[in-house]
This record gives sequence, C-alpha cells and structure tokens, in this order.
Amino acid sequence: MKKRLDVLFYNIIFIVFLEIVFKASTIKEVISLNLFYMILFSIPIAIIITLLETLFKKEKVNRIITIIITFLIEAIFIAQFVYFKYYEAIFSVYSLFNGGQVLEFIDGIMNVIFHNLFPIILMLLPIIVPIIKKIPISYEIKDWFTKGMELLIAIFIFIASLIVIELEPENSYSAHRLYYETHVPTMTVSKFGLITTMRLDAKRTIFGFDEVLVVEAPEPEDPVEEPKTEEEKKIEYNVMDIDFDSLIANEKNKTIKSMHEYFKAVKPTNKNDYTGMFKGKNLIVFVAEAYSPIALNEKYTPTLYRMYKEGFQFTNFYTPYYFVSTSDGEYTSLLSLLPKHGYWSMKTSRKNYLPFAYGNLFKKLGYETRAYHDGTYTYYGRNLSHPNMGYTFKACGNGLKITCRKWPQSDVEMIEATAKEYINSEHYMTYYMTVSGHLAYNFMGGNASSSKHKKEVADLNASTPIKAYIAAQMEFDQALKLLIDKLEANGTLKDTVIAITADHYPYGLEDADIKGYADYIKEFKFDVHKNNFLLWNSEMTEPIVVDKVSYQMDALPTILNLFGIEYDSRLLMGTDIMSDSDPLVIYNDRSWITDKGRYNANNKKFTPTTKEEVSKEYIEKINSIVANKYSMSALMLDKDYYKYVIKK
Repeated sequence: MKKRLDVLFYNIIFIVFLEIVFKASTIKEVISLNLFYMILFSIPIAIIITLLETLFKKEKVNRIITIIITFLIEAIFIAQFVYFKYYEAIFSVYSLFNGGQVLEFIDGIMNVIFHNLFPIILMLLPIIVPIIKKIPISYEIKDWFTKGMELLIAIFIFIASLIVIELEPENSYSAHRLYYETHVPTMTVSKFGLITTMRLDAKRTIFGFDEVLVVEAPEPEDPVEEPKTEEEKKIEYNVMDIDFDSLIANEKNKTIKSMHEYFKAVKPTNKNDYTGMFKGKNLIVFVAEAYSPIALNEKYTPTLYRMYKEGFQFTNFYTPYYFVSTSDGEYTSLLSLLPKHGYWSMKTSRKNYLPFAYGNLFKKLGYETRAYHDGTYTYYGRNLSHPNMGYTFKACGNGLKITCRKWPQSDVEMIEATAKEYINSEHYMTYYMTVSGHLAYNFMGGNASSSKHKKEVADLNASTPIKAYIAAQMEFDQALKLLIDKLEANGTLKDTVIAITADHYPYGLEDADIKGYADYIKEFKFDVHKNNFLLWNSEMTEPIVVDKVSYQMDALPTILNLFGIEYDSRLLMGTDIMSDSDPLVIYNDRSWITDKGRYNANNKKFTPTTKEEVSKEYIEKINSIVANKYSMSALMLDKDYYKYVIKK
C-alpha cells in the first residue's frame, strides 16, 4: 500500500506552485526577496485550507470539500491569468458582481487560452500529477488539539510575515505601503501572491479603503507662489479663485484637509500662445473604440488621415488602458482623473459633482450638450453617469434609432441619426462613444463592420486580423466623413472643433499581428499603447506638431485651454499639453513615461530616452507623484471632493 501524502504538505506545495507559475507567466518575476514574502504569506493560507478540508470525521466528506476548494482555487488562478493576458491587470472582487466587462472580454477568451496553454497546463499539474501517479492524499482525522496547534502555527507565521515586511526600506511601493497604505494589485501580486492580493482587495471592497497620501509641500522658492522676475510676474495660470489656506484652516476631516494641502502644493499650468485659440467654437468629442495608429491610412481611412495631417500632430501621445477597459477609457479622457482599481469609476461617479466635465462646463456657457453611444444605453451604467456629466444621453434602448441588433453597431448609422439633432443649434458640445471598431477582428460573421468593408481591404498587405481591424475602423472613418459633410453643408464646419481619443489599444489583436504591422513599436509594453490624439478644425492652415510626451488624461485640460474656458489645472490629473508642465504618462501598473525615459514598475527597470543621467532620487520622486495621483483620484471619487472647493 502506497504511503499517503499529508494533505497539509500537499496544500503548501499546491498554493506555492500556483503562485510561482502565475507570477512567472504574468509579472515575469520569480527569484527575488518577494518570493520569500510570498511563501511566508502562502503557508498560513495552506494551513487554513487544510483545516477546512479536515473539519469533519468522515474522510469522504472531507474529500468532497477538498475537491470543491481545489476547483475554486484553480478556477481563480486561471481566470486571473487569462484576464491579465488581456488587460495586464488583476480583476477585483467588485468586478465579479458586474457582468458588463466580462461580456466585452468573452469574445477573445478562448483565443487567449489557446495561445497560453502551457502555463495553464502547468497550473493544473497539482491536480493532474496525483491522479496520473495515483498518489493517495491522507485525510487522517485529527484531534482538536492538533487542529488548534496548526491554527496557532498559522497565526504565528502570519504575524511573523507582518513583522518581516516592516524590515524592507520604505519607498512608494515598499512591502509595508502595499500591504497597508496603497492599492496596486499587480505589485501586491508580485510581493505577496495572488491569494493575499485578492484577500486584501475583498477586505478593502467590503470595508472601504483610503490610500495614505504623502503630500509634498511646495518649495519656498516656487515661482508660482513667489514670482521673482518681471517675466515670471506676467505669467498667468489656469487656476480658479480657491482659498486653500482658509479651507485647510476650517476643515475638521483629516482626509479632506490633506487633500486641500495636496492641491495647494500642486503647480498649476500656465496659459500660453494657444490659450483661447478655439474660443466660442462648437466642440464634438469622440472616444473611439479600440482606435490606434494601425488604422491611420491615407487609402483606407482618408478622413482620419486628413484630420491628423491638417490638425494637431501629437507625436508622443499614448492611451494606456486601465482596469475597466472602455469605461475607464471614457473616464480618463472625459474627466482627466485616474480610475480607481476595483471599481467602475465612471458608474461610481454618477452622484458626484463633476464641474470640469465637458457637458457641465459647456452647458454653463449656454451650449446645448448631448452624448450618444451606439451600444446598449445601460452598459457600464452610462444611463446614470452621462447625464451627471451634463449630457442629454441617447443610445440603443433609450431613443437612438439605428439597427441595434447587429454587432458591432454602425457608427455611420449613429451619425446619420443624431447629427440633425444639434448641428443647427447656435452653440453645441456633443460627445460620442463609438463601437464599430470593437473586436473580434475576423471576417467569419462575428464583426459586422469588418464584413461590410472586407472587399475594400482585400489588397492590404497584412494578416487577416489586421485587415479585419482596419476594415472595422473604416466604418468609424466613414462616420466622420458623413459628419464633416453635414457640417460643411450647413456652413458650421469652420466653427466646429473635432477631438478624438481612444479608449484603449486593439487588444483583440494578437501581439504578433501588431508587432508585424505597426512600425512604431520598439518596446512593446509601452509602445503598444502609442496612439493619436486627433484635434482638428477646418480653418487650420497647417499642422501643429507637438513632440511632448502626453496621454489621454491630458486631453481635457488641453481642450479647455484652447477654448479659453476657466478651470483649475491643479484639480485634474492630466495637464495642458501646450503648457510648460513636466510630461508624465501613467500606466495601470504604476509604470510611467517622462521626457527622460520609461520606468517598468514590474521589474523596476528604468530605460533612459536621453543622454541625461537619471538618479534613483528622480525615479523615486516620479514614483511618489504617480502614487499620489492614484491615491488622490480615488479619494476624489470616494469623497466627492469637487463639492468642497468648487461652488455649484
């Protein structure tokens, strides 16, 4: 008779093995001090699981409990792995109870599994090997004293783990900060493992969590506070009349007070030669589904190409995706705030005061403000969030008269059905969230936009998925042409500005297809998110080339400055691209890009893009800025902060 494997030993091996495989195949990091942390935190988990699996006197019952627990753990690891391969993020407990994002994700799930079979099979080995090798596992009934001792050991190791993490030097993402003070799931996985990360996420979701801020006071010589020269004294800033000193002195809530102190310390952006360039014009804003420079082509998308060649050319613009895909793409572009991990930030903001949303700002100026989406009106809770941003909102299911049953719906039909509602108004601001560029990118009947334009891309020298992707974006391009034609016909084209950002890059394409076609990709992690910010008015006589590093968070303050609209640049996470602000692009895993280089937060590697020597202090300074921007954005969402500083 074979010797039976003790269930506790099996569970320790089971958990640690899954954690190692998960980290190696996602974070790409195994051998480091973090491995020690992860093992320490995994052992108490394995002991608790063992106690649950040996709780009853009958081994048969315990085996059934073991099968259920093992299945759930495997399912969680594999689901998180597949999700990470799509979004480079960890899905939250909150997302498990909101199905919208899953529906957007389901189209490519089998494709991701097919292309990542090896790590998935590796994760299944702890189940497969005992079955193949016929290794029996012991569920020997233990007395309560033994169980109590095991529980005490679990508690002792857990306390020891908490003590050990205090020994690591303090920095923006030290073990202590990640465990107690800041919420960065990808880094927490790297430090402590997936199960501990999900435990912390569940706790913070249920009981609430405010990140700890590290507020840096402005330097005494700060020219914004005390201008030294006549030239400095002439500089005007995009600020509002907010008496932060008075707010700080009279605020009793410690969190709100720290927020006041933070924003007082933020350097505002300067007004510049482009301030008021579009003052008094109409504005049409698009967030284009899965748009990327792959789709920019003179032959296949001539309208997009024209807008890029004639308008602003932001040559170092990025569109990182965040935790809730398209919804976070809207949130970052429309509100210039970083989304909060674990929540649907746009939907959560539905009851907040949002004074800098386009709709609310332009409505205050007497514009008619409308928003449209050619998807379902309740998807991601847009029926709640968009009216709160100041729009009269229409989509499939609440007044948009298009063919809503096909997938994806037609952007051309959306423009045809809606342009007449506003283009004859004296002043209007209109927002569109498109859908024609949505995955899946194939010609097998799964994408109406791709199938419609299949013949037109037949001669394109590219893979079939790339052809299908460009064909899908052709529908968006033709929608733009239709809109421009209508504006030109009624004589208001010259009085209208069109702005386009993307929600995210086309993650429905395989990495290999993107690498094989997109010549702008040098470092895939960063460059796959490189994008266009199309900002165009027909009266622009020649393109304005802007090489400054920027991203979708900068779109709102840039447009507000161009329109000469009063706003407070300190209260947004992005900055006016045309100002002299220091450039910064922030990714969902806390990686970043500045004018000096790129920092990969997962492996802590900084790659310089200039010959200038960069110190460790500089990297830590930017890490601190990034951490504070995430913390502050989350608090602004949770505390409805704008109501404290901006009068309604």
